[in-house]
Amino acid sequence: MSDKLEEAVARHYGVGDVTDRILKAMAAAGIDAERVTPEQLVPIDEFHIGGRAATIHAVAKMGLKAEDHVLDVGCGIGGASRYVASTVGCRVTGIDLTPGYVAAAQELARRTGLSDRVSYGVGSALAMPFADRAFDAAITIHVAMNIRDRAGLYREVARVLKPGAVFCSYDVMKGAKQGLTFPVPWAETPETSHLTTPQEMQVLLRDAGFDVREVDDRTEFGIAFFRESLAKAAAGPVPLGLHVVMGASAPEKFRNMLASLESDAISPVVVIAKRAG
Repeated sequence: MSDKLEEAVARHYGVGDVTDRILKAMAAAGIDAERVTPEQLVPIDEFHIGGRAATIHAVAKMGLKAEDHVLDVGCGIGGASRYVASTVGCRVTGIDLTPGYVAAAQELARRTGLSDRVSYGVGSALAMPFADRAFDAAITIHVAMNIRDRAGLYREVARVLKPGAVFCSYDVMKGAKQGLTFPVPWAETPETSHLTTPQEMQVLLRDAGFDVREVDDRTEFGIAFFRESLAKAAAGPVPLGLHVVMGASAPEKFRNMLASLESDAISPVVVIAKRAG
């Protein structure tokens, strides 16, 4: 990813003080910010199709153990990493382009009592500040759509994983038909949207040194998620929800996502691969 593209992506996500907005939304929802649990943050913590249910589905495929050190590539505000740390007991390191997201992730880790198991830093997924073979597993959720150099991404993930380590990718992929309508949650315009098909992704993963074990198309799940989300939104905004992170354009982006899923222009897909020895 070029520096200009990374800057554009960081600007897209990092609008305003994310931490402040989240804390105010928590107060409006009646949540004690000093005694918050990961479960209370579920409405805002999972910035991807299907939210917490999708995270549970993807992580269950990884076979993680409590002693594993997991890398979260594009961690956002840390929802998936805190889920892994709190349920499996793993140590998780997250990296993200957007400083505001990393600051929010750190603050929410502190307030949920998980700072001893999760840590976050600002950085590029194409040049991660980690040693070779540093991690036992890696996960990336709705990140690669912004990365033009997909081959470079998967080579870099492979570099920091131990042989035999599992890699779980849950991303939006190019469907069988044209017609993706913008804006969408990851991009306002096509300039920062870079989708591949599941078939293209499998080739890229194999070239990077992975053995692809499973490809799980979650389109029907995604359609049901957006239909339910839009139906709830019609009753009026709740204090704590994805609109706090996404801003006022959230309903339009959700409608565009639903239309694109229903027209087979995109598909959310979980891919499980293992780092070859």
